Amino acid sequence: MCSFLVIRGTARFAARFTNPACSKEVTSAAFRKDLSRMTSQLHLLTPEERTQAVEELQSLGWTEITARDAIYKEFVFKTFNQAFGFMTRVALQAEKMNHHPEWFNVYNKVQITLTTHDCGKLTRKDVKLAQFIEKVASP
Repeated sequence: MCSFLVIRGTARFAARFTNPACSKEVTSAAFRKDLSRMTSQLHLLTPEERTQAVEELQSLGWTEITARDAIYKEFVFKTFNQAFGFMTRVALQAEKMNHHPEWFNVYNKVQITLTTHDCGKLTRKDVKLAQFIEKVASP
């Protein structure tokens, strides 16, 4: 059985473990969460970078969702196979980047929303993934 203490609402844990098998799992999860949050902070956009990136992506059909600090676009393909192939290519890249989109697919349509959940903002990771998505979506 594991027990832990959350310090001041952060993801840092002061841990006391009664089961040694548990300690690695809990500290590893806490470490990954902290590391993920720190990494996303490194990818924050300056106001100028954000303005430029959003303008470029809007020219490609992306919509800004200001309430969530996210971007959104719907892609329409000729067939389900094309839509699924597109999603597969994006999924492989997203896994490499450890940055996964929110998406929804019905037959030949794929709706994608990008935001960095760790910090609740649009980051360089989102812009980079959106640029990749544009490359693989073009015929």
